[in-house]
Amino acid sequence: MSNLIKATAAAAALTAAAGLASAPAVAQGAKEKCYGISLKGKNDCAAGPGTSCAGTSTVDYQGNAWKYVAKGTCVKQGGSLKARKGNKKPVAKK
Repeated sequence: MSNLIKATAAAAALTAAAGLASAPAVAQGAKEKCYGISLKGKNDCAAGPGTSCAGTSTVDYQGNAWKYVAKGTCVKQGGSLKARKGNKKPVAKK
């Protein structure tokens, strides 16, 4: 095998690996956005006015800030599948 073919194959493998590493969290299993459960500065992405992306929530349990959680577990943790007002501490449901 020529050096050019080996180099091309290696580059293709690295490109494929990089693509897998940058896949969003949702693609890595069944996940859902859960609002109102993240702590200050620990949200996964944009949390409404005054925030831009991950880690920008301003208070614990900010109602419009979300984190990815395993599908079907949000409400059990006391979160909401839709943004909500306020920053009330979530109450886990049994």
